[in-house]
Amino acid sequence: MARLRLATLWLGGCSGCHMSFLDLDEFLIDIADKVDVVYSPVVDAKEYPDNVDVALVEGAVANEEHLEMLHHLRSRTKTVVSFGDCAVTGNVTAIRNMLGGAEVVLNRVYLENGDQFSQVPEGDGIVPKLVDRVTPVHSIIHVDVYLPGCPPPAPRIKEVLVAVLEGRDPTLHGENIRFG
Repeated sequence: MARLRLATLWLGGCSGCHMSFLDLDEFLIDIADKVDVVYSPVVDAKEYPDNVDVALVEGAVANEEHLEMLHHLRSRTKTVVSFGDCAVTGNVTAIRNMLGGAEVVLNRVYLENGDQFSQVPEGDGIVPKLVDRVTPVHSIIHVDVYLPGCPPPAPRIKEVLVAVLEGRDPTLHGENIRFG
């Protein structure tokens, strides 16, 4: 059997979902001979590869880089999993929407609440261009599986991965679709 090509992506969020993924502990060792992690913040891959079987996407869409990456990911991935409450609903990351658009947010953070030398950082690579409204992943690309939780507990993540490895539908039901 071919090894599963797994990717994880971290957008606007806290990385708690990735921490929960690492909480799979011994299960990660159990599946090591069945899975290749081909892209993730926990590996040193710089380019998102072709032919990814499943991608766990953590976080909400908060900037232009996220938009580009999601379209790139979707075109190269068979199954996209919206990984955690920020990816599924916007959750904490979307709280900034209450302030208004990107310019209002930047002014609030860097000018109104800055120090005596307050300025909005400018220049390539300093602050990614923010989108005006933070949105969940499914508002940008098609999502195949929703994996809620803040963060999703390790057993819930395991259930999705086992289903994918066994060729079953990884859609969650019952207690596993609970938020928070």
